Amino acid sequence: MDKQHHLKINPGQVSDFANSASENPVFMLNMVKYKALVPETGMTGKESYTEYMRQATPFFLKANAEIVFYGSPQHMLIGPEDDILWDDVLIIKYNSVSDFMTMIMAKGYPSQLREQALEDSRLIHCTSHQKINQTN
Repeated sequence: MDKQHHLKINPGQVSDFANSASENPVFMLNMVKYKALVPETGMTGKESYTEYMRQATPFFLKANAEIVFYGSPQHMLIGPEDDILWDDVLIIKYNSVSDFMTMIMAKGYPSQLREQALEDSRLIHCTSHQKINQTN
């Protein structure tokens, strides 16, 4: 069976997310695997994703989004040794569900550039827990 790739938002899941209507901050964990070459542009997937991020920046700014972390996984410390690591991981904070939804639904948002650049991805909605008190 061929490996399944995920590039588009799942309508049912995004509907549940949008209906949660939380006004608390939300965090989106993005895990991306780049294409080696993007036929439409002649660029690498990483180069194309960089262009997506450049074009998406005004939308992020308007949504008051904050990139909390953007980096590359290095070592699998817990998990299957043969599991392929993602190329890059991002954690983006939005002030609310509605800020995220407004951003991705905005006219001109460059979602097609994201899809072109990627071989596979995951976008996972996370919420923050209260800090755990650490005592000595």
